[in-house]
Amino acid sequence: MKKYNVAILGIRGAVGQEFYKILKQRNFPVNKLRLLSTSDVSDKIDGIPIEKVNEHSFDDMQIGLFSPGAEISKLWAPIAAKAGCVVIDNTSQFRMDKNVPLVVPEVNPQDIKKHKGIIANPNCSTIQMVVALKPLHDYAKIKRVVVSTYQSVSGAGSEAIAELQEQSKNPSLPPKKFLHPIAFNLIPQIDVAQSNHYTKEEMKMVNETKKIMGDNSIKVTATCVRVPVFFAHSESVNIETKKKITRAKAIQLLRKAPGVAVVDDLAKSEYPLPLQAAGKDDTFVGRIREDETIKNGLNLWIVSDNIRKGAALNAIQIAEILIKKL
Repeated sequence: MKKYNVAILGIRGAVGQEFYKILKQRNFPVNKLRLLSTSDVSDKIDGIPIEKVNEHSFDDMQIGLFSPGAEISKLWAPIAAKAGCVVIDNTSQFRMDKNVPLVVPEVNPQDIKKHKGIIANPNCSTIQMVVALKPLHDYAKIKRVVVSTYQSVSGAGSEAIAELQEQSKNPSLPPKKFLHPIAFNLIPQIDVAQSNHYTKEEMKMVNETKKIMGDNSIKVTATCVRVPVFFAHSESVNIETKKKITRAKAIQLLRKAPGVAVVDDLAKSEYPLPLQAAGKDDTFVGRIREDETIKNGLNLWIVSDNIRKGAALNAIQIAEILIKKL
């Protein structure tokens, strides 16, 4: 089997460490692995030194897995691409760039071939939603999506995880990473306010969904909420379709869909839970029911590990497709 030189930029972050873990778990054919940070560190992971990124870091690399923050990707991704390293970037920097494909392998793998050295990994909350919506859209054409998210603190990084841990023990501790206390609380704001009174996170879901699905006619409205859960995002999704989808048909379509696991038996209290989704590859869907207020409506509850499928795994799945073309 042909092997590839892989660089991870942002190795010290939660997603960077997940990149490393999943490469090993999925037996990705790595020849040389380079672990990169933006700061000087004298540290190793399994004997591999962590290096400070420089202009020669990507000279002999073929694949770059990036999650160092948008401004850092803005600087280093073009340098890596120029050196012949195909960058799969997990930041928001390139997602809406018309020259950069935005890819979820279960939804639009064909867009990978359009890359010019950089491929964007979508927002975590968008990824899990479109994985579940794709088979329904193919069958019945989605007209409108109303989504409310319940997003775990790990989406805000390791400092946010620590803040929830500390505040859970001492609720009087002042917030540092979040705008308000997160323990025993909900915060209906993720990212900064936009001129239309939505947040940046909400508009990411609106715009990225249309780009990934390749359909600008889909209307999307989102409310994104941070909740005191460590791992896995949950979403309440209501869709309106052109053609009727019964509950039975939706379950049939979702059971056949790649990357989807249906957990749906309300009578037995079986539905997706963050605790069960954490650490898993699948996107879990349940509470599937027809919306009785409109002619062609459907409600779904979608849960997925935001660090895994919502970030690192999605990027490595892109890389797995990419190497078939290299």
